[in-house]
Amino acid sequence: MANDLAYAAKELGIKYFLISYVDLFGALRAKLVPASAISGMEKTGAGFAGFATWLDMTPADPDLFAVPDASSLIQLPWKPEIGWLASDLVMNDELVRQAPRNVLKSTMLGAGSLGYLMKSGVECEYFLTTPDGAKISDAADNATKPCYDQSALMRRYEVIKEICDCMLTLGWGPYQNDHEDANGQFEMNWDFDDALITADRHVFFKYMARSIAEKHGLRATFMPKPFIDLTGSGCHMHTSLWGEDGSNLFDDEDGELGLSDLGYGFIGGLIHNADALCAFTNPTVNSYKRINAPVTTSGATWAPNTVTYTGNNRTHMIRIPDAGRLELRLPDGAANPYLMPAAVLAAGLDGIQNQRDPGKRLDINMYTDGHKVRGAKKLPLNLLDATRALSKSTVLRAALGAPLIDGYIKLKTEEWNAYSHHLTQWERDNTLDI
Repeated sequence: MANDLAYAAKELGIKYFLISYVDLFGALRAKLVPASAISGMEKTGAGFAGFATWLDMTPADPDLFAVPDASSLIQLPWKPEIGWLASDLVMNDELVRQAPRNVLKSTMLGAGSLGYLMKSGVECEYFLTTPDGAKISDAADNATKPCYDQSALMRRYEVIKEICDCMLTLGWGPYQNDHEDANGQFEMNWDFDDALITADRHVFFKYMARSIAEKHGLRATFMPKPFIDLTGSGCHMHTSLWGEDGSNLFDDEDGELGLSDLGYGFIGGLIHNADALCAFTNPTVNSYKRINAPVTTSGATWAPNTVTYTGNNRTHMIRIPDAGRLELRLPDGAANPYLMPAAVLAAGLDGIQNQRDPGKRLDINMYTDGHKVRGAKKLPLNLLDATRALSKSTVLRAALGAPLIDGYIKLKTEEWNAYSHHLTQWERDNTLDI
């Protein structure tokens, strides 16, 4: 069934397919295709004008075709007559080398040639707000420390339940839902998997959360820092490499904290490439209001500001919470679900191949004693700094390809320039009388 979408439509009662792709900015694009036309689309793809989305293309470029991956089919639990499909972008019968999903697949193929399969899991934090996004949706959710607040969680039970029920129906293995550290903020966790499967599910989860929130008259936003005094929304990424025999190559009972030398090499690569990595893990102007934020209402930002690693300690950029895996706490809710794992894998493989030493583990509280650390790199202060770091990264350019890097830098520089042309009220308040 997974290889014949017309048959799947008949068996599952699907009337329409959403043939989707994610552009460089992480925006989900799609065409709605009737089941009667899916056989042709499965072979040739749905046509798009690439310049009309956030891809580095022009109006003169030929048609862009999104060829659906039948194995990615997800039947919308809340609207089962529709099937969603992730797609690979093709132009002139060749894979588009700047397309995010293509980049992740290529990077994973390269890792596979070395005998590695990356598995990942993501923690997608998001806010439920009023439809205009101006306020959190629950006026009673006003505790100073709202994390795990049972009453606030249960006041949004109908929304949370519907999203979790969908994940149960889809077989993702969801295992917990909670109210997060900011008022109006939530997180839902499901099982880790092959990094491409996780990325496809990450894309769909964001769409699903938004769609179900809208059904309930609310808005779900994954914006990194929608409210300046509240904790921002992260997208912590849990990572491990697995061998061809199905063994976890990061797991070592004799290793420090249960992590193998290979795992520490991977960490070394993340540390070495952290500033350039930020262009993908923290890809918006708003992202840097989360990772370089002052103390929030709850008392902590829960976001890193320095390139360090630790054991089970949430104040660092990387922590080792358990044997056999690491958690990268750098990414935020705006991270592209495909480019984030592709860049993390590229950076980690660089650390393994070049035996990059991650240095000594730090177990201090970085929020109170981080100023005492000597020699640790600081994270970029803004999107421009991160983009410039990416432009200088020979590691990520070699691994992810010049078409992606050049196109991404071009569009992100334009985004920064557009932001710079915006006059804020703060500037007027502080500069009019100087």
